[in-house]
Amino acid sequence: MKGKLFVIGFGPGSFEHITKRARDAIEESEVVIGYTTYVELISGLLTNQKVVSTGMTEEVSRAREAVRQAEQGKKVAVISSGDAGVYGMAGLIYEVLIEQGWREAEGVEVEVIPGISAINSCAALLGAPVMHDACTISLSDHLTPWELIAKRIDAAGQADFVIALYNPKSGRRTRQIVEAQNILLKYRSPDTPVGIVKSAYRERERVELTTLGKMLDHDIGMLTTVIIGNASTFVYDGKMITPRGYQRKYTLTADEQPLKPHERLRKENEPWALDGEPAEQKAPGRTPYEWARAALSMLAQSGRAADAAMSAVFVPARETAASAAFAAAASPAAGTAVASEFRQEVIFECAVSPGVASKKFTPQQMMAMADVAGDEGEIEYTPHHQIILRIPTADPTPITRRLREAGLLLMPVGDVVQIKACDFCDGEKKDAIPYAEELHHLLGGQTVPKDLKIGINGCGMACYGAVKEEIGLVYRKGGFDLFLGAKSVGRNAHAGVPVAEGIPPEEIVPLLERIVKRYREEAFPNERFHKFFKRVGEIEGFVYRDVTAVKIEDAVCGS
Repeated sequence: MKGKLFVIGFGPGSFEHITKRARDAIEESEVVIGYTTYVELISGLLTNQKVVSTGMTEEVSRAREAVRQAEQGKKVAVISSGDAGVYGMAGLIYEVLIEQGWREAEGVEVEVIPGISAINSCAALLGAPVMHDACTISLSDHLTPWELIAKRIDAAGQADFVIALYNPKSGRRTRQIVEAQNILLKYRSPDTPVGIVKSAYRERERVELTTLGKMLDHDIGMLTTVIIGNASTFVYDGKMITPRGYQRKYTLTADEQPLKPHERLRKENEPWALDGEPAEQKAPGRTPYEWARAALSMLAQSGRAADAAMSAVFVPARETAASAAFAAAASPAAGTAVASEFRQEVIFECAVSPGVASKKFTPQQMMAMADVAGDEGEIEYTPHHQIILRIPTADPTPITRRLREAGLLLMPVGDVVQIKACDFCDGEKKDAIPYAEELHHLLGGQTVPKDLKIGINGCGMACYGAVKEEIGLVYRKGGFDLFLGAKSVGRNAHAGVPVAEGIPPEEIVPLLERIVKRYREEAFPNERFHKFFKRVGEIEGFVYRDVTAVKIEDAVCGS
């Protein structure tokens, strides 16, 4: 049975702005997947659905989990604030499906349900700032090179677009909004109106009007959308308004129009139109300035400044200049330059160690790593007795061959299973080594929802700290003691729960295979093993127990 993916944009977050189709799809779904904050915003619409929520930057894992659930025949809702097709999850869902060879005819069904994007919700609160041509630009350079974002801002500034800036600033990204302001001040007056909207239609909504020159004096963050007006945008009675240009041919103060309907589209009444006749043929002796004055007479009548009116009417000239730049960029030669400038570089990354039990690199092995890394590669030592190699190459085969010939053990990096064994007292206490190597062979490098470390100690001293890993094994008196669910970092870090003693060695490998298999198949994306163990309560008959919390008193100095 084929499942179905609903990719839902639920708007700004308030219930009254969620469409009926979005509500129905959420109600119809068996699984709801989304960023934790977004799940909280729609919690009032949830009933008995299974909820999978993950943190920021986990978009890929959410998309992959949604596809997996749908392929199991379930109806899955993937939620995004605003519109799912505007910096949301819709494109990523399709990308993941395409990577798996999906075809609409025989694959899972996909329905993208539109929502109100931030540019629309924020514009409504500000007045009517996007009545004319507008664009959206995200200032987040996590996925897009800043050089490319800067070029887009520059082009939009030249073309006099109203601009909505998404993701304008965060705790780490503070320079981007400053750079954006600097670029736009090359083309626009510092007095250009700017609207700053935080949490539109949510509990902590805040709407502010300012100018391009002063916008950095205001609080701007990740929940903020910044709308920057064009040359004709003005503020009246607390409303930000961008005229469409009706004043050029219409009299706004009278029902009776000077130009009749059949006259309004004549070339002589559209001197700015591309297909109009040359100005000297239309009105000999009349300068473009005089045409502008005539076309915008109503602006002057309404008290608008003449220079503001002129800047509005000469926008097409700036658009023409920008269009010429775009045309040049679109030429074959320029297109090649742009493509090469932003071509992504392929980096091969792997973890290297001298072996499961061995912790000693030979000089020849160190030389082999330095040789394959070369001048452009990167070598990083980790606390886990591994070295991470990052080498620019699209063909890693010669590299991996050379490293393996040097006797090195290679492992993938990321959300995989890693076997961390002690050195077994330089091999003197060797009884548990075969089991450690077998676990590495069967489980090492397997993809899991979040990186999972299996620590192995060869004696009861447990000096290597296996009990502090998500899964810990201590070989003692001919058997293995098993510890599950350690939390290795944080103020409430703790060792694993001791769940069994003296497990026969021949049983330990298949037991851990079953534990890892269940974690891999049932854990949420990005869910740590200790959280998964606590959530499910029992794995292979081993029951989760809360670790006694230790109260940490604040230091006298307050640090």
